[in-house]
Amino acid sequence: MEKTDVFTPEQRSAVMRRVKGRDTAPELTVRRILRAAGIGYRLGGAGLPGRPDLVMKGRRTAVFVHGCFWHGHDCPRGARKPKANADYWSGKIGRNRARDAAARAALEASGWRVITVWECGMKAPDFADRLVAGVRGQAAAVSATASSGASSPG
Repeated sequence: MEKTDVFTPEQRSAVMRRVKGRDTAPELTVRRILRAAGIGYRLGGAGLPGRPDLVMKGRRTAVFVHGCFWHGHDCPRGARKPKANADYWSGKIGRNRARDAAARAALEASGWRVITVWECGMKAPDFADRLVAGVRGQAAAVSATASSGASSPG
């Protein structure tokens, strides 16, 4: 029997329990940038499709902060395929992508602007400026390419 995981099932379970869904380092960075720019927001997006990480109700703007691996981004980190339990993970990431697309479509259909921040794009030197411009509605300043740090339609 070939063992592909370096952890015992109990250790793996403990590692996975520590993976956070909110207040992640990328999310805290985005929040810090918006606060510094004087942009207010609410957390959690309860009641909205996909439960956005940040919501600016007055601006009708929802912000999702996505980890590249967990949301299947098309960057090197997002394209990485787990060796252990590969079928499970490819299915899970595929479901995450479908859920993200459905949430985005539902929000846009309801008149919301959706900004997706990808973890890899946060390393760009102009990330903070592009994020603030995107939230303020200066859409030309936010790249709509899939590999950018923040993307918004239009």
